[in-house]
Amino acid sequence: MAKQLSLDIALLQDYVTESDLENLQAKVSAVRESLLNKTCAGSDYTGWIDLPWSVESQLPVIKEIAAEIGDRADHLISIGIGGSYLGARSAIDFLADPLLGNDRVVYFGHHIGSDYTASLLNFVQQKNVYVNVISKSGTTMEPALGFHLIREALAKKYSRDELRTRIIATTDKASGVLRGITDAEGYRSFIIEDDIGGRFSVLSPSGLLPIAVAGYDIEALLAGARDMAHICKSEAAVLASDALTYAAARYLLFQKGKQVEILASFEPSAHSIAEWWKQLFGESEGKERTGIYPASANLTTDLHSLGQFMQEGSRCLFETFFTITAARARVPIHAIDDDADQLNFLADQSVEFVNQQAYSATSYAHYEGDLPNMTIRLAKRDEYTLGQLFYFFEFAVAISGLLLGVNPFDQPGVEAYKQNMFALLGKPGYEERRAALAKKIKGE
Repeated sequence: MAKQLSLDIALLQDYVTESDLENLQAKVSAVRESLLNKTCAGSDYTGWIDLPWSVESQLPVIKEIAAEIGDRADHLISIGIGGSYLGARSAIDFLADPLLGNDRVVYFGHHIGSDYTASLLNFVQQKNVYVNVISKSGTTMEPALGFHLIREALAKKYSRDELRTRIIATTDKASGVLRGITDAEGYRSFIIEDDIGGRFSVLSPSGLLPIAVAGYDIEALLAGARDMAHICKSEAAVLASDALTYAAARYLLFQKGKQVEILASFEPSAHSIAEWWKQLFGESEGKERTGIYPASANLTTDLHSLGQFMQEGSRCLFETFFTITAARARVPIHAIDDDADQLNFLADQSVEFVNQQAYSATSYAHYEGDLPNMTIRLAKRDEYTLGQLFYFFEFAVAISGLLLGVNPFDQPGVEAYKQNMFALLGKPGYEERRAALAKKIKGE
């Protein structure tokens, strides 16, 4: 087992000290024990804790179908929203070529933009595709509508028998609209277990099938997650565990008025990791009128847009930097004879060296500007390390939410807009809500 992740909290010192963290040990121990014993709030949704092991029995089928898609199709259309697609997309974008990306997997059903929809529907007519629709209920509007449109489009080019091969559902094992369609049409399917919520599903078939189709090593991903899970389960002292330290530090910062966390990365490939992280933390903690608002920044790019606010704006912020120690490529900087651009002082250094110094300069500038920050360091950009990062964040947000006194595993507020949308669209059964909304819209 090689630990590929570390946490540096040195630049929290004016807000959170090691003594502060040690003083929180009893509270952290209590919530950690309740989580691991599955007696905490939301314990019915803690199947993710052992997912790196429990999913192993499904790997042969996942890999077999991924290989089939690779042999027979140009692209997999992944239909899902939130945790149903963010985990896979974050992994694929993180592991792909930073410039060219990886277009083996194309995403749909994660918004309702009509121009994108028209383009996607035209795209599937021109390409040889498989579809993976991911939804527990099958009634969430964005993926449900996306699947409706895709099925209609593909019926024009494939027979019903061929669609049985090309459509794969990832859904509830026994109930729901999508399960009904899947069983009636005879689609192959993977199960979303009852005890695993969408935002904790990246290491389930929801994430693993698209990641495998994209060509990445899902066994290495799970190996990293298992090793991080072992660390999280075995290290009980706050200062001995990076996940506990991170959760506890966030809790203490929140108690001191730091209400917004910015996940700031100097790696362009980490953009989608931040999107996944924002859902994981925002949906887990943001309830009962409490929680830390998760935001993100892509540096150094955003230093030229958000940098002024981060340095001198409202001091409601704290920052978590996300860095990778070993870049895949070394790009040397050479001297130019006339030094016209005045950059010869960088001769014999590398682009990565400049990026690392930009990180150091930013972290100290922000610290001096009363913006406390900590740093998560990954050793490299590969599947094993990413598996560790995924589990680290999942374990940390569970502890962090429980410290705040909320259920980290539900999302009751997400339903509000869904119910209003169904009413406004005229879905049967929502007439009373529709009438009430009509009055509000009129100002009555």
